[in-house]
Amino acid sequence: MKELVETIVKALVKKPEAVDVSLREEGDTLVVEVRADSDDLGRIIGKEGKIAKVIRTVVKAASVKDGRKVYVDIVQ
Repeated sequence: MKELVETIVKALVKKPEAVDVSLREEGDTLVVEVRADSDDLGRIIGKEGKIAKVIRTVVKAASVKDGRKVYVDIVQ
């Protein structure tokens, strides 16, 4: 899951070397935290959050086979 999110986010930003994706487990839920350069956050979130929503949808679809909930948090 980490590799999937990292690949998507690095393709969107101007500074891919500043992207950091980490995983955190909370019970049966997996939280994927995405950190990037502050100048690139707008590119990751997108207008009205559309890009972030698409990233979350792709991750949710990929997590179906694992049978667990996955959340994507974009943090500063």
